[in-house]
Amino acid sequence: MESTPSRVEIRPATRDDVPRVVQMLADDAIGATRERAETPLPQEYWAAFDAIASDPRQHLVVAVLDGEIVGTLQLTFIPYLTHRGGERALIEGVRVDATRRGGGVGRQLLQWVIEQARERGCRMVQLTTDKRRPDARRFYESLGFVASHEGMKLPLDA
Repeated sequence: MESTPSRVEIRPATRDDVPRVVQMLADDAIGATRERAETPLPQEYWAAFDAIASDPRQHLVVAVLDGEIVGTLQLTFIPYLTHRGGERALIEGVRVDATRRGGGVGRQLLQWVIEQARERGCRMVQLTTDKRRPDARRFYESLGFVASHEGMKLPLDA
């Protein structure tokens, strides 16, 4: 069971935060196979950050605790026609620093997302989690998320 840490500050990520965000994305067995947390960071990360920062439906945020970035996620608001129109909130790239996992940071991040979605009038919040991350699935279920659909992906060669 997660303990509750001090209240984390959740704020928009800045360009200065990008290396730390990429470091957290790469800091597990799955992320290490697809991310390149090196110095200097590959240009693709900077281009992606610029695209996210310039799109009002995209929000890359960081969780800060005691002056240190300890978590991150990307929140996207998607308009759609099903369910009588509206928006859904899509969560991607949720990461908490390995030394802070299980301490409540992730719970505060997800609760922040849910509140943002409610305030915006979204009809649902959705996310996917890799089947190789059973702890993440249990965490999301503890927040009320239900594995109601089978997700499918088609990787494209870049």
